[in-house]
Amino acid sequence: MIRAALAHAAALIPSDTPRLDAELLMAHALGIPRNVMLFDRLDSPVPINFGPLLLRRLNHEPIAYITGIRAFWTIELTVGSGALVPRADSETLLEAAVAHFGARGPARILDLGTGPGTLLLAALDQWPQAAGLGIDASDAALGYARSNAARLGIAAEFRLGDWAVGVEGQFDLILANPPYIATSEILPEEVRAHEPACALFAGADGLDDYRVLAGQIPARIAPGGMAAIEIGHTQAAAVSELFAQSGLAVEIASDLGGRNRAIVLTWLN
Repeated sequence: MIRAALAHAAALIPSDTPRLDAELLMAHALGIPRNVMLFDRLDSPVPINFGPLLLRRLNHEPIAYITGIRAFWTIELTVGSGALVPRADSETLLEAAVAHFGARGPARILDLGTGPGTLLLAALDQWPQAAGLGIDASDAALGYARSNAARLGIAAEFRLGDWAVGVEGQFDLILANPPYIATSEILPEEVRAHEPACALFAGADGLDDYRVLAGQIPARIAPGGMAAIEIGHTQAAAVSELFAQSGLAVEIASDLGGRNRAIVLTWLN
C-alpha cells in the first residue's frame, strides 16, 4: 500500500526532506495533487511507475527534474535538464520588490540570467500590467522560459544574450540570480551532477559575474526603480563593495532563514 511504500522510500532517499520527496514522487506517479493523495489514497495500491521514479531519486536526480515541475512564488514552472532548479531562497528578491513597489508595481522589468523564466514570470504574475524582458546565455534554459510563459499565459520577451550587453533603455525593476559558487566549493551530488555548471560556478571566489553586473546594472535602473541581485549568504560585504561606486544605495535583504540573500540597489534620495 502507498502508506508503507512512502515510509520505505523516505528511509532510503538521500535528502534533507526525504518524506516530502517520497510524497512528491508518489503523487507524480499517481498523476494527482499531493494533498489528494495524502487525504484519499494512502491505502491504495502502489502504482507500477513509482519504482523507476524512486530509483532516479536514489541516483541523486533532483525532484524537480523527475516531476518536471517546481512551485515558485505564485506560479508553477516546468523545469528539466539544462535549467537551474528554482529555489525558495530566490523569492527574497521578489519580496524586496514588493516592499519597494507595492501594488503600484514596476512598468518595465528586466531579468538577467532568467533560466526557466523563474524571477521574470513570477514578477509578471505579481504585476501583470508590466512588460518584461528575460536574458540568458543558454538556449536550453530559454526554451523552458518560453514554454513556461506560454503555459502560464504570461506575455514576456526572452532573448539569448550575455548579461546586459546590448540591452537598451532603463527598467523599473531589474532582477538577477547570477552564478555565485566558487569553483573549488563542494556541492551536493544532486546539484553538481545534474544542474548546469554555467548557472552555478563563477570563478575562484564566486564573484566573477558580479564584477560584470556591477558595470552594467546601475545604468539600466530607471529613476525611482530598483535592482535585486541574489548573493551567496557569505558574500554580502564583497558584492556590496563591487557596487559601492555606482551612486546607488546598497542594502542587504535576508531570506526566511535570516541569511543574507540579496543586495538591493535603489537611487539615493
